[in-house]
Amino acid sequence: MSDGQPPRPGWEPRDPTLPATPPTPATPTSPARPPAPSTTGKRPRRRARVLRWLLGTFLLAALLLTGGFLAGYLLVDIPPANATATAQTNVYLYQDGTQIARDGEVDRENIRLARVPAPVQHAVLAAEDRDFYSDRAVDPKAMVRAAWNTVTGKGKQSGSTITQQYVKNYYLAQEQTITRKVKEFFIAIKLNREKSKDEIFEGYLNTSYFGRNAYGIQAAARAYYGKDAGELDFTQGAYLASLLNAPSAYDVATRPENRTRAVARWHYVLDGMVKEKWLSRADRAAARFPTPDPARPSTGLSGQRGYIVQAVEQYLTSNGILDDKTLAGGGHRITTTLEKTKQDAFVAAVENQVMSQLDPARNPVDRFVRVGGAAIDPATGRVLALYGGVDYTKQYVNNATRRDYQVGSTFKPFVLTAAVESAAHTQEGEPITPNTYYDGSNKRPVQGWNGAVYDPANEDDLSYGDISVRNATDNSVNTVYAQMAVDVGPAKVKETAIALGLPANTPDLNASPSIALGPATASVLDMAEAYATLANHGRHGTYTLVDTISKDGEELTLPTTESRQVVRREAADTVTSVLRGVVESGTGTAALSAGRPAAGKTGTAEDDKAAWFAGYTPDLATVVAMMGQDPDTGEQKPLYGALGQPRINGGGTPAEIWAQFTREALAGTEAREFELQLPEGMEESFDAMDPSLPDAPGERGEEERAEGDRW
Repeated sequence: MSDGQPPRPGWEPRDPTLPATPPTPATPTSPARPPAPSTTGKRPRRRARVLRWLLGTFLLAALLLTGGFLAGYLLVDIPPANATATAQTNVYLYQDGTQIARDGEVDRENIRLARVPAPVQHAVLAAEDRDFYSDRAVDPKAMVRAAWNTVTGKGKQSGSTITQQYVKNYYLAQEQTITRKVKEFFIAIKLNREKSKDEIFEGYLNTSYFGRNAYGIQAAARAYYGKDAGELDFTQGAYLASLLNAPSAYDVATRPENRTRAVARWHYVLDGMVKEKWLSRADRAAARFPTPDPARPSTGLSGQRGYIVQAVEQYLTSNGILDDKTLAGGGHRITTTLEKTKQDAFVAAVENQVMSQLDPARNPVDRFVRVGGAAIDPATGRVLALYGGVDYTKQYVNNATRRDYQVGSTFKPFVLTAAVESAAHTQEGEPITPNTYYDGSNKRPVQGWNGAVYDPANEDDLSYGDISVRNATDNSVNTVYAQMAVDVGPAKVKETAIALGLPANTPDLNASPSIALGPATASVLDMAEAYATLANHGRHGTYTLVDTISKDGEELTLPTTESRQVVRREAADTVTSVLRGVVESGTGTAALSAGRPAAGKTGTAEDDKAAWFAGYTPDLATVVAMMGQDPDTGEQKPLYGALGQPRINGGGTPAEIWAQFTREALAGTEAREFELQLPEGMEESFDAMDPSLPDAPGERGEEERAEGDRW
């Protein structure tokens, strides 16, 4: 050591090469620890447990899903269609296809897919489901995506394929519930296995809602463009396809503020058609937005529509073509025999001659005026026009088909027909012809009747003395025709009237002398049918009001009826010859303004409660009646004072309506003469009224005192 001290025990010299550091103090020795366990074996075991748990959970979920799917598939059946989906309208059309009316709460007319143009089909696919024909019935990914967007506030979305939408429309209700979505899922899968894609797409097009109360593509085409679906072009089809997304949001006619979004949606549909190669780029570039027609308020059954629908339904059911239940089920496309131009002409004639002249405020009797009319083609029996009243929504009873007003003297030609057809004789044994003379004295009791005394009054109590049948017809002499009915036999007269066209169950068609004066209450349409038989030379064919009927594209078979000769041509033509005299020089001269050869007969019911004119040309048989009815009680009322006239008779306003209608209905056609085959030795003549006869201004209600009670 440097200080000379001896070294301490244990001291050793420091290695000069090491740094000088203080010695580290000694620390107490820790107790011995066991070595750490190895983890290399436990980690794989823990990982395996997790994997097993995950696998078990997955398998359980898969098992539950599979079981749930199988259970759902087995338990959820395809249900019957809901009532709304099957409800359709009956569509009524004029003979040329122009629509008359749609009858039903749901505006729908099912059509075949083939009737929908391919571009319109493609537009719907482009808008709703472009992969419809190649994909499955359901799209789970789209359903999940739609659910997520709905939950996250991006708007409600359905995620449904066309098949699912069809299932919702046709089989289920519209509520947004999980239960409904589950049912929709399974029904769609089953349906896809049972129906072809075309069948499903057809059903979808017929059940989808397009707005404006239009269900199905056909109703939509009518509602927005006034045409059948088959007439739509691709631009219109694309707009209708746009409506499927949200009809109220894209109807630019009812809400102009919708136009921007509607046009954008329309472009989206067209772009989709181009992308799918359903539309060329050139056609796409040339396309212009097809602004739809303004929304038309529902006219329903107003005006003549309701009367026509009612008459057609009555025709179909009474002839056993359709029963009430089948007809009420809807879906029928009914083309009538009515011609629109003639129908319009009838409405115009009544409006001009009657409706425009009514003034109930100043003349209370005008409240009672009703008008009915019908026109038939004599050669075919087709009803060409039908006037039921001023407006079906205001007056529900159809004046063309009602059977509660006396036909009056328009029945007399049936008596004459029966007399000539049966070669009847007078009480003195003289054959009855137009030139046969009768005693036309007022209230002359009929001879040869075994019942009680029957002595009808003539109009205005006029007496005519000896008068020919021809002149008695011109003047509508009651006593002559009552006697003629007895001479022929009332039963024969009734039989002849039925053969000509009156229904056998016509009220008050009684086999008694009073039958001649028209107490029977046949309808205007019934009388038109009978007069059409006379115009057709005695050949009768039951009137036809329906041309064709189809449902879901399938045409129904209609019964065919052939005309037959019910009275000899000579008998019918003899009556026509006499009735020409009524128009030329008798009580029906107002009909001359039709400007055509015409035959006809006037008639007035008891107490002037109805006034008739029944007449025909070679081309058209038409009957017009004015009737009096209290609108409050329904009671029949006299027409004295109506239209400001002292009285209404058949030779007045009804004949004037007849003339105007006939003139307009046949405008543009050549006037034809009657081709009559008269009995040997008989010539047609229209001599002026015998000046020795008393003036007869026309029938009045008193002439029809024909109840048959005064025996």
